[in-house]
Amino acid sequence: MENQTKQAVPVLEIRNVSKDFSGIYALKNIDLQIFPGEVTAIIGENGAGKSTLMKIVSGVYTEYDGDVFLNGEKVNYKNPKEASEQGVIIIHQELNLVPYLNITENLFLGNELINSFGLLDTPKMHKKAKELLGRLHLDINPNTPLNQLRVGQQQLVEIAKALMLESKVLIMDEPTSAISDHEVELLFQIISDLKAKGVAIVYISHKLNELFEIADRFTVLRDGEKIGSGMMEGATHQQLIQMMVGRSLTDSFRKADNIRPKEILRVENLCFRNPENTNDFLVKDVSFSLQQGEVLGICGLMGAGRTEVLEAIFGLYPTYISGKIFIEGVEKQIRSVTDAIDAGIGLVPEDRKLQGLILNMDVTRNTSLASLEKISKFNFINKKKEEEISLNFIQKLNTQVKSPKMEVHKLSGGNQQKVVIAKWLATHPKILLLDEPTRGIDIGAKTEIYKLINELAEQGMGIIVVSSELPEILAVSDSILVMSESKQTAKMTRAEATEELIMKAALCKKEY
Repeated sequence: MENQTKQAVPVLEIRNVSKDFSGIYALKNIDLQIFPGEVTAIIGENGAGKSTLMKIVSGVYTEYDGDVFLNGEKVNYKNPKEASEQGVIIIHQELNLVPYLNITENLFLGNELINSFGLLDTPKMHKKAKELLGRLHLDINPNTPLNQLRVGQQQLVEIAKALMLESKVLIMDEPTSAISDHEVELLFQIISDLKAKGVAIVYISHKLNELFEIADRFTVLRDGEKIGSGMMEGATHQQLIQMMVGRSLTDSFRKADNIRPKEILRVENLCFRNPENTNDFLVKDVSFSLQQGEVLGICGLMGAGRTEVLEAIFGLYPTYISGKIFIEGVEKQIRSVTDAIDAGIGLVPEDRKLQGLILNMDVTRNTSLASLEKISKFNFINKKKEEEISLNFIQKLNTQVKSPKMEVHKLSGGNQQKVVIAKWLATHPKILLLDEPTRGIDIGAKTEIYKLINELAEQGMGIIVVSSELPEILAVSDSILVMSESKQTAKMTRAEATEELIMKAALCKKEY
């Protein structure tokens, strides 16, 4: 699909670039041109080589075959700082921030402002940080420690850090994977402004709708090789998907009606007080019921209280939680994670790397983490049983691993997510809470997780899904709960729901 109609001089050119890890090729003979004032989408499944290529361009990987040119001159950066000094800046999918520094300190780390006395100009950096956060409509004190922010807010800080630097080429690796639709709109406006200034933008995303909205060109990678490239205008979703995966995914997921007339979960007047300000509520007076086999989608803007509903049900902050929770008609006092597990609840968290996995442990041990009591006797783990459980879920979930002894940090995002899901399925839950279950994973893995949700519902499990992607909520849910400013503002069936109705409720301050 080579169809480049614009006659422009590339600001960045990649020629015949290859990269291998211990003899296994991650990239093979890649050629790519990036043009000023344009957005070039790099498309491909997890493991296709997208992030590896961008790490070469931005100085993260320094050893590779082939050549990289910036404005016609050959470059080989020794580190990312050297690349950024020449105007090549990357926003990583895996956040490149220091959790125990505050927002201002993170923004200026390595680029600190100095006053006339040779000391850090803290007031000036604070003012500049506030301006940058204001551009992204992030109303947070710049002195806030990063580890107090949600994943989506941290993502916006990462974006703000990149915007602070003067860039010729700005690489965005999954920049919208954790932010709400409203923040996405703001980001797209900033991208438009950067294009007008002649900045070349490389945009990596699994969200094809985004790419058709903002990208000028595309390049598709598969298994480390360039499959094709061209102009986005005239391309179709189906063409790009087939290039990405080598097969068609048309109608690969259809939501079945699995609801059974038996209530499995009821929540009454659930409240979650803010631990930092107990006069404030993160969740206020939320009530709903969930039937066996039902998938309830929860949506709303960032900060609406979606994640906090799941955390409250799961007993993560019992001191600040009030309300009643009934499992199969029996009221349960869930004052800890252990209580939640014993009640038959599992939670797949939003941040799988920080909250869902122990990255340097293997797949087998990660799978058994939440169910050790079931496979232990006299405090000794039955290794054979542990391995059997792990192998069973590897096969059941089609997890792509070389061995169950493979460390999970070596897996793709989609396969890591399958390990987190396996960990909770091993506890045999009645109710599964899924917080952003497809964040940062490719379209093929997304479809597999959608099918899994459907299969689990078919078996009678009650499932609650929190997602920032409205098409995803509409695809997987039987009913939808909308939240705004810590309160529920609407509850509707899948048949009643539209993106317009959901957004109206997400922006509304009271139930209608």
